[in-house]
Amino acid sequence: MFLPSWPTDYLKRRDIQLKSPLVLYERIKGGLRLAAVDAEAARCGLRVGQNLADARAMVPDLTVLEMDRPLLEAAFADFADWHSNASPLVSVMSDVSGFGDLVLDITGVAHLFGGERPMLRLLLSRLRDLGYTVAGAIAPTIGAAWGVSHFARSQVVERTDLEAILDGLPVHALRLTPAQIAGLTQMGLKTIGQLRPRERKPLQARFGLSLLQRLDQALGHIEERMTPRLPMAERYAERRFADPIGLMDDVLMTCHDLAIQLSIRLEAEGQGGQAFHLFLYRVDHKVMALSVNSARLTRDPEHITKLFSNRSERLEGEYDAGFGIDMIRLAVSSVSQLDAVQLGAFSHQGVAEDLDQLNDRMSSRLGAMAVLRTQLVESHIPERAARLVPALAAVNVPRAGWPIPARPLRLLPVPEMVAINAEVPEGLPASMIWRRESYKIERASGPERLGAEWWRSGQRLQLVPLEKPKKGEEPPYIPDLALFEPDAVTRDYYVVEDAAGRRFWIYRRGFHQQGEPAVWYLHGFFA
Repeated sequence: MFLPSWPTDYLKRRDIQLKSPLVLYERIKGGLRLAAVDAEAARCGLRVGQNLADARAMVPDLTVLEMDRPLLEAAFADFADWHSNASPLVSVMSDVSGFGDLVLDITGVAHLFGGERPMLRLLLSRLRDLGYTVAGAIAPTIGAAWGVSHFARSQVVERTDLEAILDGLPVHALRLTPAQIAGLTQMGLKTIGQLRPRERKPLQARFGLSLLQRLDQALGHIEERMTPRLPMAERYAERRFADPIGLMDDVLMTCHDLAIQLSIRLEAEGQGGQAFHLFLYRVDHKVMALSVNSARLTRDPEHITKLFSNRSERLEGEYDAGFGIDMIRLAVSSVSQLDAVQLGAFSHQGVAEDLDQLNDRMSSRLGAMAVLRTQLVESHIPERAARLVPALAAVNVPRAGWPIPARPLRLLPVPEMVAINAEVPEGLPASMIWRRESYKIERASGPERLGAEWWRSGQRLQLVPLEKPKKGEEPPYIPDLALFEPDAVTRDYYVVEDAAGRRFWIYRRGFHQQGEPAVWYLHGFFA
């Protein structure tokens, strides 16, 4: 779909006090030139690229505004998302412009509207009723649909008629650069039909490979893929309302009904999902998207509904139904096989599944970084052998053959210095003083020698993954631990037990040298 007057049409809908003729200008090549004109300004002879002073001279009562491209691009992105109520695959053709060109992949959805022609009429008529100037085309390729919508009447192009229709279009319909168009015009090649029979090698040598690529994409010889704006979901359930709704309770009730429908479909296919997306389509052509994740595959409608319910409590202040919501869609992605589970007198729900569901709900309510779990890291240094990651993150299984030795239940983030008495410098500890309290060692085993990881020189211990802070905000976690010193981390670890049965994990740093006392540290506690 092509909306040639999108900037002016949108601004006039946004501010009803704006009067026609309306033009938008921006600074181009050191001068103020028109960047967009509405239909009435075009009838007065104004055109894009014209000098602003000349336009004022031609139309004295002209309404002039400076173009705000970021605003228009963001508004058109919301406008594009709203069209996902017609097709789940919607994209903005940003290679041409940040606004004005909209692509929908209607494969497998046209029958819901009675066919391709009724669907095209519906999409165009509802936009024209809203005051937008729009043209559209349905074609087998993106390039053909773009060319026909820009340079021909709105129509449905069949594959058998593709070449014949493209041959009658100007070379501009191939989305070429101005230099390529000027060069083709000098050669007398004004239409695609004149260009197509020419030898390809001379054309490539003069105009580059992009010319032939655009031609092949339009004809379907090379596949051109779109990048959907919203998460791609092949499985979804939706409900349309005759009268718009606005209350969050009504949204959650509908979400529960849709979760049941989606669960039935997933169960029939033997599938489960980990990412669920709720799309709320407002009557003012905007979409609110809400996504939640699950730690393991699920299709339980009650669990899915609770995830969205907990998430909605966090976003309650940001929720805005506008003039109402006329459609709700629940989609699932990250789908994999999930076998059925037998439930009966001799079966019960696993404790691990209950824990995963609890983590899902707490993460949905408090945020992903508020619920963490320990993840093993392939490192010999104890304080670097594990880190904290979001509970919803994928489980990182160490590669086969990587040793996972026994470690204390509690590990101090920074080892604390202790005083050790030993019968001989290299012997087992006999007593320990830690935090001004003496412990008599009854049993001891060791040593376990850990060498240095020289490649980590100058790095700081990172317990939680750092997130890039937003502008003006502090990072969520700032490590304040000592830098890694590879020359001083050769350690001999011992497991010692005192008279009360308490077991400690201590180590001697570095090698014992004649005349220098050994330095001992307490690093952790066993159960």
